[in-house]
Order: sequence, then C-alpha cells, then structure tokens
Amino acid sequence: MTLAETKSPGWTRALQIGLGIIVVVLSSLALFFPAFATIGVVYILGIVLFFTGIERIVIGIFHPAPGSSRWGTIGLGIIVLIVSLIVIVYPLGSTVFIMFVLAIALFCDGIARVVHSLAARSQSGGARAFGIIAGIFEIIIAILIMVSPIWGAVLAGIMVAIALLVVGIQIIVAGVSGRSMSLPGRKD
Repeated sequence: MTLAETKSPGWTRALQIGLGIIVVVLSSLALFFPAFATIGVVYILGIVLFFTGIERIVIGIFHPAPGSSRWGTIGLGIIVLIVSLIVIVYPLGSTVFIMFVLAIALFCDGIARVVHSLAARSQSGGARAFGIIAGIFEIIIAILIMVSPIWGAVLAGIMVAIALLVVGIQIIVAGVSGRSMSLPGRKD
C-alpha cells in the first residue's frame, strides 16, 4: 500500500502554520533560556506525578485490584504524592538532583565503554579507538555536570529546544505547502 499526497483543507493549513509558529517561538525561548526550560519540564513532571499519586490513592481506597495489596497501592501513591510535592516546591533542587544522578550514570557508562573497548581485542583498531574516545567524552561530560549540574540542565535544555525548533519548522512547512500524507482512496 502506498501513500498518496493530497492537499490539506485551508483551515488545517492555517492551524498547522499557527501551531508551528507557537512551537518555534516557545522552542526559541527555551533555546535562549535552556536551564529554565529544563527546570520547567521537571516542574511539569512534578505536577503530573502529583495527579498520578492522587489517582493511585483513590484506586487503592475505592477500587483495589483483585489479588493486589490495597495498602501497598495507597502507600506507594502517598510516596509518589510526597515526592511530587518536593519536586513542585523545589524544582531547582530537584533538577540539580536529577542531573547529578544522570551524570553518575553517564560516568559509569563512560568507564564501562573505555574498559570494554580496551579489552575487546577482536574489534578493529578504529572501533576500539572510537569506543575509548566516546567513553572518555562521556566521562568528561559527566564530570562537568557533577561540578555544575546547572550546566547539565542548560545542555539538556538546548538539546530539547533544538529538537522542538526543528519540529516547529517542519509543522510550518507542512502547513505552507498544504501537503498531507493520506492513504489511497481517502477523501479529505
């Protein structure tokens, strides 16, 4: 089955262009203020977890699953609620903690990559060298993040902002071109 190109209706094209502009503007703001963008994402995740904790508590009280522990569900929901409140009240500290934990994971992976590449005698010299360089790069980035977790937040914010900027541009281009992909025989 192949995809056929059809023209989008005018209202969907205008919607795509409008939404694309919003995405480009917001991603540009995130690109200029990447640390705040990362902290904002952590804050929003805290809010999402808050409602998830409430949902678990309500399910545990009123609709426990057969064979599950009612009190376990309620207890874990309370833990999620407490952690989410900490994230909401202290978004900067939570972001720093998350960056530090991610830096530790990156550091460990970098060491593992270097050790594996040094020990992998069956790999070609180029592959081993690339593995060692990649591992050293991971270790350096991890150390930089551990020394300054805000630097890690800035780096994460920049990467997400660039990805969203590209998506926003793609949405605008799709709206301007008026082309949408649809299945053959479909009438829009």
